[in-house]
Amino acid sequence: MLDEQDRQLLSHIQLGLPICARPYAEIGRRCGMNEAEVIARLTRLKQQGLIKRMGVIVKHRQLGYRANAMIVWNVPDHLVKQLGGHISRFPFVTLCYQRPRQPEWPYNLYCMIHGKDRDTVLSQLNQLTEACGLNGFDREILFSRRCFKQRGAIYQSPAPALTDG
Repeated sequence: MLDEQDRQLLSHIQLGLPICARPYAEIGRRCGMNEAEVIARLTRLKQQGLIKRMGVIVKHRQLGYRANAMIVWNVPDHLVKQLGGHISRFPFVTLCYQRPRQPEWPYNLYCMIHGKDRDTVLSQLNQLTEACGLNGFDREILFSRRCFKQRGAIYQSPAPALTDG
């Protein structure tokens, strides 16, 4: 069950963590809690399934990464874990995961490469394909055409924005 402090905490984290050395201490200061209590409450909310995950949202376009490709492969199911492990070791791969095949979409292994330009992404993809032995598998290269709004979960009406000053 959520109490008022949980609601206040959720309201603050949904807008993002403050960029500072101790973001949980800063959130605690704004919510009237200490850092340890903030961490304990967030841990409990995650264990209860009220928070699914916490992670970083990188706004790659603002960092100059304009050529972004999702590469999808149709590989034998028994090789997905092994190939995914190899693919995910490359520093230019930002995501790598399995999805179930669909009747109209036979691909089951997905990875994302963010690059500053299309030629760099294609060169990195060639390197990845050769090194991982992916040449014999059907694939599609899906370059992004537009950027959608990126944000975390919204739990309730937001608290005042967390700013760095």
